[in-house]
This record gives sequence, structure tokens and C-alpha cells, in this order.
Amino acid sequence: MSNDPYEVLGLTKAATADDIKKAYRKLVRTSHPDLHPDDAGAEARFKSISAAYEILKDPETRARYDAGEIDGLGAERPQRRYYRDFADAADNTYQQGRGFGPDADPADFFAEILRNRARSQGTDFGGGGFSASGADLRYSLEVPFLDAARGAETRITLPDGQSLAVKIPQGTEDGQTLRLRGKGAPGLGGGPAGDALITVFVQPHPVFRREGDDILLTLPITIDEAILGGKVPVPTIDGRVSLTIPPGASSGQVLRLRGRGVAYPRSKTKGDQKVELRIVAPSEADDGLRDFLAEWRKTHAHDPRVDLMKRAGT
Repeated sequence: MSNDPYEVLGLTKAATADDIKKAYRKLVRTSHPDLHPDDAGAEARFKSISAAYEILKDPETRARYDAGEIDGLGAERPQRRYYRDFADAADNTYQQGRGFGPDADPADFFAEILRNRARSQGTDFGGGGFSASGADLRYSLEVPFLDAARGAETRITLPDGQSLAVKIPQGTEDGQTLRLRGKGAPGLGGGPAGDALITVFVQPHPVFRREGDDILLTLPITIDEAILGGKVPVPTIDGRVSLTIPPGASSGQVLRLRGRGVAYPRSKTKGDQKVELRIVAPSEADDGLRDFLAEWRKTHAHDPRVDLMKRAGT
């Protein structure tokens, strides 16, 4: 696959942070190997998508990539410098800065280059030994909606049978990757262990929906509550609260419960809960209600579709 993170996510350099997040969430669900075990190419696509997202989600890293300082995998791009740039320098930095004199053995010079490259890649050949960092291991985890919104702790069982505790931070989003330091594959030759990268898939909730930091809810109300107003109970992610319905409410009207949305650990504020009203008529109207509305209709000419018809041009 391409090493251009924009191309991998199907974006252009004009993409916003929200565009990047949406593209990643969409692609990760179609490529995670745990969700598509029969797709031989899923793992490679998922790794490429994850690497692209790691580059572009951080404004600083994205700016460095755009400036050509790092490549599509996050590795430093070496600055183009040539021997002639140093050979004529007054302090002869090219020769002296690395301890090489004019009579140095070229083999020593190239050995130093290889050692520096190995160190940058987490591999150490110094002293005749060998050590390397362990590989990162990737897992997926399905999390209930409320656990992701409120935060929770769960356990996953690794392929080798080991049980691992995973803390779900408050406000975890669908498609977000959690990093557990040192819980990946063991290192070689005394090198550090890799990390466990856990992609979280948030299960849908039968009542709540999420939009950024806000929680969305559709609330059924009765005809009399819509006309007369009143206080009604409303569920939130933190429990039941009371909501005031204004007199003359309509279906589709949205009321806001301040501070009843999602909070992040480092944020001092929480999102809101948006409540969309939906008027529900009784399944069986009694004779009294039917007779009342029939008489009311005779004396109250109210057509809520007038503006609609005008805007439609009909």
C-alpha cells in the first residue's frame, strides 16, 4: 500500500481534523483482521491505516510530514548533506565530529553509519552483542457504549492465554487505539518489550447516540405534555434526571441538558445531552378525547404545513 498517509485514508492535504477522524473510523471497521478473519489482506491494510492515522491525527506530526521532515511511517528523513559541504569547512566537522581523521579507515566510517542507523531503529549492535525492541501486538476490543462514555476497566485474554487488564478511559471513541506500554512481544537480547495496541469498537446503544462530546436522545412525549408542558423523566448516561417541556412543544424540537454529555479526563467541561422531542399519540383514543378534538377542529383553523407548501412552490 501507499506510504502517503493522505492517500491511505482517501484524503487530501486540505482535510480537517474531523475529516481525518471520520475516515479512520470508517476504514478501520472494514479492515481490522479480528472483524474480517477470512480477508487475507485485512491485516496489512489495517496496519497501513493505523500508521497513517498516527501521523495525521497529531497536528505537530502532521506538520512535520507536510514539511518533509518525516516519512509516511514516522521515520526521520535524513537531511541531504554531501561530503563537499564539510570537506571545505574551517573546523573540518565532517572528519573530526565523529572522531575520524584524514587517515581513517573507510571501514570504520561505514561501521559508524550502520551503528547509528541501528540505534535509530531500536537495535543495538554495540559491544558485539545484539538487542532489539519487541514487536507491537495489535488486538481489538468491543466495549459497551456506557463503558466507553463513562470509563471502565475490563480484561482481555491474549492468544497465549494470558489475561490482561485494560482501562477504558472516560470518553473513549469508536475506533480509538489504546496503547499498553511493555505488553507486546518480548525484546531480543535484553531489549525492551513492545506495546499492546488495542483498537476499541464501541457497541451501539438502544437509546443513546454520540456526536462528539454530546449525547443524543429521542424522547417520546404525550399530546397533553406537548400542549400544556410539564416535567418529565429523562435518562442520561449518568442516571435519570427531570426535564421541563415548554408549553406548545413540537415533534423535532431539541432541548438541551447542559453538562450531561461526555467528559474527557483532561477536560474541565462536559458535553451536553440533546433531547429531540417526538409526540406520540395514544394507540387507542377514548371517545371523550375524540369528541373534544372534533369540536376543537371546527373552531381552530391551524395548518402547520402552510410554510412548507410555500417553500416547496406548490
